[in-house]
Amino acid sequence: MKKSVPLYMISDSVGETSLKLVNAAAAQFPTVNFDLSYRFPFTKDEDELTGILSDALKDSAVVVTTLVSDNLTQIVEDFAERTGLQYINLMSQFMDIVHQKTGVAPLQQAGVVHKLNQEYFDRVAAIEFAVKYDDGKDAKGFLEADLVLLGISRTSKTPLSMYLANNRIKVANLPLIPEVPLPEQIKAVPKDKIVGLVIEPEVQKKIRMSRLNSLGLAENSRYSDIDRIKEELDYALGVYDELGAFTLDVTNKSIEESATLICEHLDNFL
Repeated sequence: MKKSVPLYMISDSVGETSLKLVNAAAAQFPTVNFDLSYRFPFTKDEDELTGILSDALKDSAVVVTTLVSDNLTQIVEDFAERTGLQYINLMSQFMDIVHQKTGVAPLQQAGVVHKLNQEYFDRVAAIEFAVKYDDGKDAKGFLEADLVLLGISRTSKTPLSMYLANNRIKVANLPLIPEVPLPEQIKAVPKDKIVGLVIEPEVQKKIRMSRLNSLGLAENSRYSDIDRIKEELDYALGVYDELGAFTLDVTNKSIEESATLICEHLDNFL
């Protein structure tokens, strides 16, 4: 039976930072069950904060905070010292070190990273672009994109497009099918903007079978046939060679890993 650790994540803003870091740390303990359901964003009231800390103590939880307010941070520290509550503030130590090294005091303003600045609007525009030009819906998107993703079906083109859009990269993608000619616009895209996705045939077969099963369809269709998959991959590799595309093997890679490699490619060539 897995050991269980309840986590209370408290933030005076959205709380996205603590969730990402906690998930990254939790992945190092696959035999431990982390209860991540206790999330308390936009916590700015002292009485509310004290109540949350009291509940955490009753549940023998670990408290993870991303509080930028000195006042709220002090409340947590005093409570922990008084009661023995286990907690970590993911913000304060870093801000203290920067303050000591530079003499510059932190703003202590919650939610600064989520302000509606130009980066925010660029991100929204990139997401809208990815939706509009997903799966080759409109060929003119290839000429307007920062990046064009090519790949056979079920190589994570759409999830990658959306993830990269969150990094303000405008992505258009196109599924490659041997029987369907390439749009002429693809040939006008600079080769350094084109990324071709490949995957091991056996892994692709499992992914496609899972997809068919989720749709209630027979798993032994041509779509999941290993010879058909190899035929599609051979065709895709020929296209990548013709276009001079950067080729990325996504076999057993997470979206984050693949996106990082693509961003490194863009940094090197664009």
